[in-house]
Amino acid sequence: MAQAIEKLPDDPNELKAMLLAERARNERLVQIIKEMQRHRFGRRAETLPEDQMLLALEEVEQTEAVAAAEAEASSAPEREKAARKCRTNRGALPAHLPRVETIVDIEDKACPCCKGVLHQIGEDVSERLDVVPAQFGVLLTRRPKYACRACEGAVVQAPAPARLIEGGLPTEATVAHVLVSKYADHLPLYRQAQIYARQGIALDHSTLADWVGRAAWHLRPLHERLLEQIRASTKIFADETRAPVLDPGRGRTKTGQLWAYARDDRRWGGADPPLAVYVYAQNRKSEQPLVHLAGFTGIVQVDGYAGYQALAQKNSVSLAFCWAHVRRRFYELAAAGPAPIAAQAFERIGALYSIESQIRCRSPGERRDARQEKSRPILDALEPWLREKLALISQKTRLAEAIRYALSRWDGLTRFLDDGRFEIDSNIVERAIRPIALNRKNALFAGSDGGAENWAIVASLIETCNLNGVDPLAYMTDVLIKIVNCQWRGQSVHEGGVKVYRSGFEKRAARPL
Repeated sequence: MAQAIEKLPDDPNELKAMLLAERARNERLVQIIKEMQRHRFGRRAETLPEDQMLLALEEVEQTEAVAAAEAEASSAPEREKAARKCRTNRGALPAHLPRVETIVDIEDKACPCCKGVLHQIGEDVSERLDVVPAQFGVLLTRRPKYACRACEGAVVQAPAPARLIEGGLPTEATVAHVLVSKYADHLPLYRQAQIYARQGIALDHSTLADWVGRAAWHLRPLHERLLEQIRASTKIFADETRAPVLDPGRGRTKTGQLWAYARDDRRWGGADPPLAVYVYAQNRKSEQPLVHLAGFTGIVQVDGYAGYQALAQKNSVSLAFCWAHVRRRFYELAAAGPAPIAAQAFERIGALYSIESQIRCRSPGERRDARQEKSRPILDALEPWLREKLALISQKTRLAEAIRYALSRWDGLTRFLDDGRFEIDSNIVERAIRPIALNRKNALFAGSDGGAENWAIVASLIETCNLNGVDPLAYMTDVLIKIVNCQWRGQSVHEGGVKVYRSGFEKRAARPL
């Protein structure tokens, strides 16, 4: 301790400077500790996620149902009251579901009073939702052989129909089911193998992996077509997320990247259908989006990652930034403890989002006019206010970092004011990233770079199906069947055959949110 004191300077000004520096460092460390505590023990989202709210409501509703069942079991009037309520709020079941009709009739059709013959004057009809567990079947194909009795020199037989997996067991529908279960329902292949085993079907997960790999190869032209559509757009969203990949020989995983690109113009009534496409890359370097978006001209809306600056250096590409990422930084500071400046900044940004909620699904002109009238004054006042507060606080604090993050990207953050087609944030592509995160959580990692590429191909088609309100299983089955038909006609899937089964999303009308 004495040695440490001896090293201190005697000049009071130097001591004051050292004290201020230590205080700033201490404040920064305290802020980091608070953020880590909130990250570890608190909720991370700015608002309570909808799925977490539903989980809590489920428990409450289950408790209420138990109490209601107990009351109904002991009281006939309560049972009748509950039945009337169910009949009122039940709604109609979809017409396309198959109906199995059961008639519950009386045994004696003689009048209980005069013994005359009763005639039907009406009926009560009720419907209940039934479920038949998934059943596996076998498609048996017979190909008779024919020979000539006269010459016995020829044997004639119809050629075997083409299959997606030549010599394999699955139909195209089975392969589609495996793909959707893995990439849409996030069921790893070993779990699917366990489900098949309960039906007495012994399928090793390596067999399922072979099916997935072969199907992904056939689907590659569709993935390329989606990427072509992204490049042909004028305004897209971009983001990236990590994709752990097994690194053979090292006994651990390496961190690859799934780059996500999305287009969704429904919020301003655009005619182009929404789509999302993922591209796997082994790193996060800035040249990756340059390769993926080669030939693209227009606006790319992104987060603050510096790797996208390489796109901005091209004269044909402009960057629009995301206010959600700015807001999140101030929210983290305000949620960690008393932070009046961060709380006020968060409140001002929230006013921008309130305006956006009022103009959603309006025409681009109406959106632009509303932003010029209501949002521009907020931003015109926010920028000098941020600069003023930045000058008053230590430049080493997390708050200063958050303010500099916003000010250094101000042109891109305010670009949405002048064009009603732009969004205030990049949440559209952020939502497209969520299924990737869920699959990563369940499967932990991809087995190889090739497996990660397959992941990107199939996930692109499934997410595009979801954006367009298309059943992924029905779509994938139809596509795989068309691929087989291409092969049956002698067309190459990776050459000319793609024209037969190109994505139907290009002609599909965009649906409003």
